[in-house]
Amino acid sequence: MRLQGKTAIVTGAAGGIGRASCQAFAREGAHVVAADLRGEDATRVAQEIGESGGSAGAAEVDVTNADSVARLVRETTKEHGRLDVMFNNAGIFPDADGSVTDTDESVWEQVVNVNLRGVFLGCKYAVPAMIESGGGSLINTASFVAVMGAATSQSAYTASKGGVLALTREIAVEYARAGIRANALCPGPTNTPLLAGLLADPQRRARRIVHIPMGRLAEVEEIANAALFLASDESSFITGTQFLVDGGITAAYVTPE
Repeated sequence: MRLQGKTAIVTGAAGGIGRASCQAFAREGAHVVAADLRGEDATRVAQEIGESGGSAGAAEVDVTNADSVARLVRETTKEHGRLDVMFNNAGIFPDADGSVTDTDESVWEQVVNVNLRGVFLGCKYAVPAMIESGGGSLINTASFVAVMGAATSQSAYTASKGGVLALTREIAVEYARAGIRANALCPGPTNTPLLAGLLADPQRRARRIVHIPMGRLAEVEEIANAALFLASDESSFITGTQFLVDGGITAAYVTPE
């Protein structure tokens, strides 16, 4: 019960990594607020947790809207008296995101608005609540592409995740002595519905897999376990990191055939 007595918000809770993380946090004793733009789907995640004996609620949130995020944090702390974990996980990866010359400005703005502004707002409103709670753990979903170029063109996504990494470091340094830890979770390609659609083309999928030394995608539970570690006191001296869970991608120059 590594999160016993803690309250955790997970955004993007209806998706693969978000849903698995909500379940992992609840299994370890946290009260989880499953937050997603798709409120009905977030409610289903909370219901699944309740049916398994865990404690969870649901909230509809637009991570790009300051009032919506502020309300999420305010209502969570009002109901539960504290906020210990904020997992800023919501993100998008539209198929129209390509090279810098091909990506439309509207796509760029949409991706940065969700992936980077959403993390900024989550941290902006979570930090004061965590200070009142005596500290806490911020986990911001970045990506392995935050530290290296992608094998396929995805300029807006890559830039947004690089921004998440830089923002996370800044927050970690500024608020460390207030008892707040901030870490950027950097998954490799993960077997989620979001990525499944993009990799439906066998050639596109093969181009991704060839760069992964383990020869496979991550499973959502593997990423959720990393988030759980960062949320728990087991990582109490870890802050400001790029926490890579990438199957060895960033360690490899070439991969075996």
